[in-house]
Parts: sequence; structure tokens; C-alpha cells
Amino acid sequence: MATRQVEQKSHRVSPRSQRGASLIMVMMILIIVSILGVAGVQISMMGERSARNDRDLQVATQAAEAMLMDAELELFTSTPAANSTRKIVYGPPLDLSAFVAGCGDAASGNSQGLCSLASSGTPVWATVNFTDASSNARTAKFGTFTGRTFDAGDAGIQPFQAPRYIVEPIVDKGSLDATKFPTYAYRVTAMGFGPRRDIQVVMQMIFRN
Repeated sequence: MATRQVEQKSHRVSPRSQRGASLIMVMMILIIVSILGVAGVQISMMGERSARNDRDLQVATQAAEAMLMDAELELFTSTPAANSTRKIVYGPPLDLSAFVAGCGDAASGNSQGLCSLASSGTPVWATVNFTDASSNARTAKFGTFTGRTFDAGDAGIQPFQAPRYIVEPIVDKGSLDATKFPTYAYRVTAMGFGPRRDIQVVMQMIFRN
């Protein structure tokens, strides 16, 4: 009686194939980890940049607020320390001739930063170059007429330059009296700077003395 031998074939995975699959998996894991790492660094840099921008904006805001306070001191006190003749402009009565078209520069003396009110069109404060710190600037620097000082410059985290301002006279309609001269309020526009020149904050106030 003949016997039939059945051959059984075994299927084996070669070690070389196993090593190839492991390499692919490791490479995929490395790629994913690298992507996550780069994303984490970018998020961290964005957070740091946002915090720095917020800090710079706060510096400019505080500088603009300080400028308004200095202008208020100039308008309110009877004899500003640095230039007592400036108070003569505000009167009473108000010397409207000191407020010139396009604002006065340093050569204008007491008229520096004083601007006549535009009757129409773009308001004066929107056309003046507050970044100009030269002798021809149409704005006045912090402390020009009060004698106060303001730290600014490249040392540390402080404003790039001292804040500047202009003053415009506005007829105070709420106090008009046919038997008297019209009284005026003052619109003060100030610009403060951050550690960089391009970081700027503009503030305004209406001052009645």
C-alpha cells in the first residue's frame, strides 16, 4: 500500500522585512514629534511677542497720559516754572493771536504747539506730525512750559522719545453770554511713544479753566 506524503510549507517572515517595518514606524514617530516641537516653539514665540507688544503699548499709553497731565498743569497754574509768559496767552482774556494756523514751532516762542481751530475739513490734530522732535516741530515737548522732565531714550524699557502735544481753543458754548466775551475751552491732543517710534498712542482731553 502506497503512502502519500503531504509536504507542509511553513511561511516565515524574514528578519530583514521586520527591520524595514520598524524603521518606517520610528521615522513616522520622529516626524510627528518634530512637528509638535516646532508648533510648540511657534506658540511660545507668539505668546512672548504678544506680551512684549502689550508692554510696549502700556509704556506709550502711560507716556500720553503723563503728557496730558503736564499740559493740564500748564493750563491750570498761574505761573508755569519754565516760562511764566506762556500763561499770558491763556488770559483772561484769551490771546487768540497766539494760536496760529498749522500750529507754531519753537521759533514762535509762546505759540509753540498752539494751533488755531480748523473751521472745516480735517482737524488740525490729525495733520500734525507728532513724531517730529526737531526745532521746526509744530508740537511742544513734555515740560517745555512747566519745567518738568521726562525720561526717554534707549536706556532700558522706556519711551523712545518724550511725548508731545498741541492745544486748540474751542468756544465754550455752554458759557456764552451776550454781555461778555465768549469763553474758551481747550482741546489738548497728546501722543506718547513706546520703546519704538512706531508704537504710538494718541489721547485727547477738553480742558476748562
